[in-house]
Amino acid sequence: MVITEDEQVPNHATKSKQSSKLAFLDESDKVVTLDELKEESEYSPDEYENFIKLYDDSISEFKEGEVVTGKIVAIGEKEVSVDIGFKSEGIIPIDEFSDPEELKIGQDIEVFLDSVEDTDGQLVLSKKKAEFMRNWDRIVASYNNDEVIQGTCVRRIKGGIVVDLGGVDAFLPGSQIDVRPIRDFDAFIGQTLDFKIVKVNELRKNIVVSHRILVEKELQEQREKILANLQKGQILEGTVKNITDFGVFIDLGGVDGLLHINDLSWGRVNHPSEVVQLDQKIQVMVIDFNEAKDRISLGLKQLQPEPWKEVDKKYPIGTVVKGKVVSISDYGAFVELEKGVEGLIHISEMSWTQHIRHPSKILSVGETVEVKVIDLDVENKKISLSLRALQPDPWDQIEEKYPIGSTQKGIVRNLTNFGAFVELEEGIDGLVHISDLSWTKKIRHPGEVLKKGEEIEVVVLNLDKQNRRISLGYKQTVDNPWPQFSDTYAVGKRTKGKIVRMIDKGVIAELPDGVDGFVPITHLAKENL
Repeated sequence: MVITEDEQVPNHATKSKQSSKLAFLDESDKVVTLDELKEESEYSPDEYENFIKLYDDSISEFKEGEVVTGKIVAIGEKEVSVDIGFKSEGIIPIDEFSDPEELKIGQDIEVFLDSVEDTDGQLVLSKKKAEFMRNWDRIVASYNNDEVIQGTCVRRIKGGIVVDLGGVDAFLPGSQIDVRPIRDFDAFIGQTLDFKIVKVNELRKNIVVSHRILVEKELQEQREKILANLQKGQILEGTVKNITDFGVFIDLGGVDGLLHINDLSWGRVNHPSEVVQLDQKIQVMVIDFNEAKDRISLGLKQLQPEPWKEVDKKYPIGTVVKGKVVSISDYGAFVELEKGVEGLIHISEMSWTQHIRHPSKILSVGETVEVKVIDLDVENKKISLSLRALQPDPWDQIEEKYPIGSTQKGIVRNLTNFGAFVELEEGIDGLVHISDLSWTKKIRHPGEVLKKGEEIEVVVLNLDKQNRRISLGYKQTVDNPWPQFSDTYAVGKRTKGKIVRMIDKGVIAELPDGVDGFVPITHLAKENL
């Protein structure tokens, strides 16, 4: 039977068209019109209406957005055909299946009815959406029941981490990861943790989770247990939570304690970061706490033996040891002999011979030096050290080298109001008092006679070995002229002189032979002077 265009034209035009077309048809073919076809229908109008109703009812049984069960009827390379009992089969891309090799014809699967009919009249199904909806329902049920759910941290995003809750992504804010500040979010990627769902948005299908809530609950239990059993001298394990200039805050498990910089080590610590690092787990001792137990003092060095207990045996007086210079001050240098044991090299013990203005001139921080223990005070934890004690003391032979009355050569190193310091050898200085500069002149300042750096001859006048002092004389290098002057300048003799200085009570006159004479103002011949 062939249906022609006659079904689409008016009746009055069909006769001419039918006659022309019948000429070209076989006798076995019969051409009918739409009207004739209707007349030959097998169903009555009531039956037809019944079928239409049944079809509409079958469609109404399927609602878009629902998860339904279907049967696999065909498996292709790129897609899977599924029969859900609808008028047509639905197609699902094969990449929506996690294990396509395991699929079998006739297998029942759950699918999501995305659309009853797309633009091509095709039933649209999704396996992934079905899994998502089932997981979503499971997660919402956990949220409603206030249950703990497991998830895996999969990737980092701005402000937090995306967590896979078994097919549904959730957002874990950075502030909800832990009670401690998290510096490296990437360290959590790949970890499976327990979470509490704190927010669900049904419309946007968004979920917010928290791990911190569970940690806080656990820490609260630990805190109560720790505080109940807290005792002085107790050893606890904690985590370095924060580092400051004055110490370290330790998380003991819901309870924070302060490890002061002085209790980090028996040795010198410039900054706590030299000893501990953030997030480091360490054992500490409870030193003290207040009545409310909200201020806990901790110690780290207390877990090590107190080094000063054996100091008198390790470093008796006279022992030569090596140490590291750890600090330099104006008065000396501190040397670390071992962790917690330091000694002082006073500036006066640095050299027998050199005039050291500051210890930094011969020592530097970090330098390893060899020193000699010259004094020990265990009770006050003080050790006196010496650098110069390792060398012979030049003063031991001072009397033999510079006997009293001997003439020596030296260099004028310093001039003062009361005299001049003359270096006889490196480290051995003597003083020429201003009164020992000249037999004949009244010297007001040593600079009138000597110059700094000048090499001169001196006579050793006195030695004080105990106080390390040498008295020298400059005028003593020549004979005392005064015995002769008693004749030259006898009372009543006339002589010429040159006024060199005027003072309140008269004038100073320079006489022949370099002798100064004094003329009282009452003996001056000139009037009105």
